[in-house]
Amino acid sequence: MTSPTLSGAMLAPALEPERPHHRFWPSRLPHRLTPPATSLWFNLLVSAQRYPDKVALVFFDQVLTYRELFEQAERMAAHLHAQGVRSGDRVILLMQNCPQWVVAHFAILRANAVVVPVNPMNRAEELKHYITDPDARVAVAAADLAPDLLQANAELPENQRLRHLVVAHYHDAMGPEADVPPAWTSWLQQRHATPALPDGTVADWANALACSDPPPAHDRTPEHLSVLPYTSGTTGLPKGCMHTHASVMHNAVAGSVWSNGTAENIGLLVVPMFHITGMVAGMHSGVYAGATLVIMPRWDRELAGRLISRWRVTHWANIPTMVIDLLASPNFAQFDLSSLKVIGGGGAAMPQAVAQRLFEQYGLRYSEGYGLTETAAPSHNNPPDAPKQQCLGIPFMSADARVVDPDTLKEMPVGETGEIIIRGPMVFAGYWKRPEATEAAFVTFEGERYFRSGDLGRVDEDGYFFITDRLKRMINASGFKVWPAEVETLMFRHPAIAEACVIATHDDYRGESVKAVVVLRDAARGHTTEQDIVDWCREHMAVYKCPRTVSFVDALPKSGSGKVMWRLLQEQESAKAASGTAQ
Repeated sequence: MTSPTLSGAMLAPALEPERPHHRFWPSRLPHRLTPPATSLWFNLLVSAQRYPDKVALVFFDQVLTYRELFEQAERMAAHLHAQGVRSGDRVILLMQNCPQWVVAHFAILRANAVVVPVNPMNRAEELKHYITDPDARVAVAAADLAPDLLQANAELPENQRLRHLVVAHYHDAMGPEADVPPAWTSWLQQRHATPALPDGTVADWANALACSDPPPAHDRTPEHLSVLPYTSGTTGLPKGCMHTHASVMHNAVAGSVWSNGTAENIGLLVVPMFHITGMVAGMHSGVYAGATLVIMPRWDRELAGRLISRWRVTHWANIPTMVIDLLASPNFAQFDLSSLKVIGGGGAAMPQAVAQRLFEQYGLRYSEGYGLTETAAPSHNNPPDAPKQQCLGIPFMSADARVVDPDTLKEMPVGETGEIIIRGPMVFAGYWKRPEATEAAFVTFEGERYFRSGDLGRVDEDGYFFITDRLKRMINASGFKVWPAEVETLMFRHPAIAEACVIATHDDYRGESVKAVVVLRDAARGHTTEQDIVDWCREHMAVYKCPRTVSFVDALPKSGSGKVMWRLLQEQESAKAASGTAQ
């Protein structure tokens, strides 16, 4: 018997016979689809049987076929099983984009376990939570990131520590003639000594792949957990989003179908795979279709231009700042983007002038989408043939979305602002070990259970959704979500900080950047500078979360109940930006 909580995520919503946005629906597509009733592992199995010698992954100048990808995932699954990984166990995956990330991801699924994808920008203090909260005992990590993970591990109680670690080097997946940006050479080529794991074991990637044990029988079904990506919120530490094989499978298939997915597609995979968009819309959709994925470990505009030109990339999911950066390259005229057929993304609005240039120069309509970690990436997307600019799009395949009054839950009229709520088979099953947070994240609307996005938006007369504001407190820096409460929690560990409030500040390139308003302890005043705080933050948290500016104040404004009035500080900062006086 399946769990009602998990199996409930599989149910498609009962859509109304006709909604305004259906007039713009791609004529070739149904409004909903029936995804395969199998685990995600079978997508790789099927593609490897269909296209064994077809290139699955490209990493600089090295290629991996679907047969090789399948065989490596099988071997790694056997190794994980030999190290004690059992059905339902959570396994940490900590790497930048690389072929080993894809192999490890499918190996964890093949071993009947759950992938815990972790942002490689996280530092030791942040990584502790990703070991303890999912009760992880095994991890797969890049060699350059292993020291922070092991430092975090060493500072935990013995009964919460990792017992096994697999370490991989990026250059093992690269050829000798790799076209590496000069700034990346030492990072990608460096060979790290095999680390020690006190009271545990460590395996080099090659040794793990040499495992001759048989992998376990695969027993996962659609309602089982598949991935546990973490998302932060208005309070506390990041929460794990429980996604089943079914919820990820739906959007993997729907994303492929929506974008004309075939085995002939060649995708540029530069959006991080630890993030739900890169993982689902990039990797899983591509593997389901049997497509070729050209992998970039990080963003570099010159490398992106060369890879698109050389490999004749047809599909590119991105964040708008990447496109802006590529178009601004002094070498842009040397790149050949004529192979691109589908381009789009989310995380921030695409400037209208840039979208117009793409259309005029290449006939490409930039298609924006919208989704959250809780919705396995897209819950909304623009129809490829009828996109609107600076628009979230229309409810995605099998999804229903409404705009309601956040207090009364009454549906708002066309054009009026309210909270976006979402229902569909891509919606997660709930927050890991957080029943109260799960309950608060859902509402009953018209007799059905909808997820509260926390974003404020409106719907136009055509049924297209537009975001207008945030109900939740969040900063959007180049598509990276920064949750002030999490940054504040980390900053309070600085011995000189008595109080801190994190707000957004305007940034012409990133959209928003992080600013910290800080009250120093008496003993630190006159001895601690704003730059000292910035430098400390860079050592203790992911760089995209770090405050770019710090402002010292004698006291933070507080309400009668003693709560910091962050909205007042945010409004003051926004007013400065509007008047042109923001620093």
